[in-house]
Amino acid sequence: MLPYGRQSISEADIEAVTAVLRGDWLTTGPAVTAFETAISELSGGHRAISCTSGTAALHIAYAALGLGPGDELVTTPMTFVATASCAAMLGATVRFADVDYETGLLDPSAVEAALTERSRVISAVDYAGQSADYPALQSLADRVGAKTLADAAHSVGGSAYGRPVGDLADVTTMSFFPTKNLTTGEGGAVVCKDAEIGQRAHEFHFIGLVRDPSRFEITDEGPWHQEVHEYGVNYRLTDLGAALGLSQLRRLAEFKRRRAEITARYNAAFAGVDGVRTPVQRAGVDPMWHLYPLRVLDGRRREVFERMRAAGIGVQVNYIPVYWHPVFAHQGYRRGLCPNAERFYAEELSLPLYPDLTDGDVDRVIETLLNLVG
Repeated sequence: MLPYGRQSISEADIEAVTAVLRGDWLTTGPAVTAFETAISELSGGHRAISCTSGTAALHIAYAALGLGPGDELVTTPMTFVATASCAAMLGATVRFADVDYETGLLDPSAVEAALTERSRVISAVDYAGQSADYPALQSLADRVGAKTLADAAHSVGGSAYGRPVGDLADVTTMSFFPTKNLTTGEGGAVVCKDAEIGQRAHEFHFIGLVRDPSRFEITDEGPWHQEVHEYGVNYRLTDLGAALGLSQLRRLAEFKRRRAEITARYNAAFAGVDGVRTPVQRAGVDPMWHLYPLRVLDGRRREVFERMRAAGIGVQVNYIPVYWHPVFAHQGYRRGLCPNAERFYAEELSLPLYPDLTDGDVDRVIETLLNLVG
């Protein structure tokens, strides 16, 4: 089965990890520091905190932003469930705003309609790898005293308006799962423009430990002392994962080039073909294409999905609207809440897209799909 996404691991990646295994530090060591520095440099120079997954990154970010009972998160339903569930677990109320039907990205006009005096965070998702309209979203957030969060699980390595992903919202979260734009095995990161939020994020992911003597409330202990002021968790990335991530970062530009090349070939092959629509790219955005979200029209998405899989091509669907999940439906969220997202979902089919996909593989995907929809 040809997968829709897959990691690309080189000999240099393997050597980077084995070097850590031969060294003194398996976690909380120099590779983690170096990786966080490299992510910061990629993201406009802001503080970066590495962690164990993209979901962990969202949990850390929402906790650092102080989300809790009585607060509201405004977000998109066209995403993996963690974008919303991590806020709900902290006690916040999730308000879903609809997406732009053309791109699947959060629609600022729908966000504006969803804002209330309790809105504390606007969380957008860079669906398929292109950035949301953060200038418009930031303006809305500033109006109500909220913060913006970019869920950049798909877009690491991209940019918009001449600014890199990581520099477009108040806080940015990243995922380094194997199918993502680079991998640490499992892993993620939080990038924070505000130093205080960044410190809160660091401490939350480090079990809440405070190590700055000037902040100690217990002042009569020895040099070993550390203390906890707020609850935290252990979301620390290992040096093994960080070493792999550092090696992968050296290949990120090549990953981006190959993903763009495959996307262009798909676009050319399917342009003007009856029954399908190619992805729409926003002006001013230089995407890091993570998904190729083809749209299959006329109610044929499931049929095409099943026949492509039967042909050995592992297409995928990204994503079921978040509020359809029983965990949200049981709270009273109803279908029909975001009609554009539901229409988008009914048509979306992710074709294989990853750097090691060969030209022959791409041709096979194209030919198989054209035969099915022709």
